[in-house]
Amino acid sequence: MLVSTLLERLQSDPGRPRLTWYGDDGERIELSGAVLANWVAKTTNLLVEEYDVQPGSMVGVNLPVHWRTVTWALASWRVGATVVLLDGAPEDPAAGNLDVVVTDSPDSWTGSSADLVVVSLPMLARRYDGDLPPGAVDAAAAVMTYADQIIYAPEPDPGRPALTGSGVAGAAGNAVVGHDELVPEAGPEEGVRTLVDGRGRAADVLRQLLRVWAAAGSVVLTGPATAAALEADTARRDRLVATEKIERIA
Repeated sequence: MLVSTLLERLQSDPGRPRLTWYGDDGERIELSGAVLANWVAKTTNLLVEEYDVQPGSMVGVNLPVHWRTVTWALASWRVGATVVLLDGAPEDPAAGNLDVVVTDSPDSWTGSSADLVVVSLPMLARRYDGDLPPGAVDAAAAVMTYADQIIYAPEPDPGRPALTGSGVAGAAGNAVVGHDELVPEAGPEEGVRTLVDGRGRAADVLRQLLRVWAAAGSVVLTGPATAAALEADTARRDRLVATEKIERIA
């Protein structure tokens, strides 16, 4: 299944929560299928219209585990680009030949030849709180100006790479995951609401979300510090499980 098909399925029940985020600053964000698709559409339109991202384009993602990271990855996959997960600065071995870098740490990328998109992680941020490098796009301000529906997006080429970089493991141990293996076929447990620990590598967390969604489920994703706090305080975790109607802990 390609991400384009997955996004269509997530909108089949548009009001159902698909991604609930518990950030380490106490932030709780809930995205229904329709709202998640809306964010992905706006981000897709930005990537296509501003940077001509398409199959074969390399989009570097230098962000922590976060709900915004998910939307940027989904939008990149929707147009058939390769998401390159980055741990650090342009010296990262995975950072070569990038067309676009999406980051919350723009100062680390001023020497890169890639186009730079700067992401503000707080939900209520309307602009980046700092000085932008020359030519960089402020995602907080820019994304909201794009259409709520995808205007044009090329279909992904199943044979092209979809995910590579830090922490990625694909078929036969390769450090590349193709578009044709990115979204797994649905397993036996369908429609399950799953708690996903945000302390894992971004690659593992993204693949876990795709697995849950492929089975028509929904995700409660925690930031790393929140995940650690829940592990240390089982009563708090039990309250969260009950409140969010969580059926499985990944």
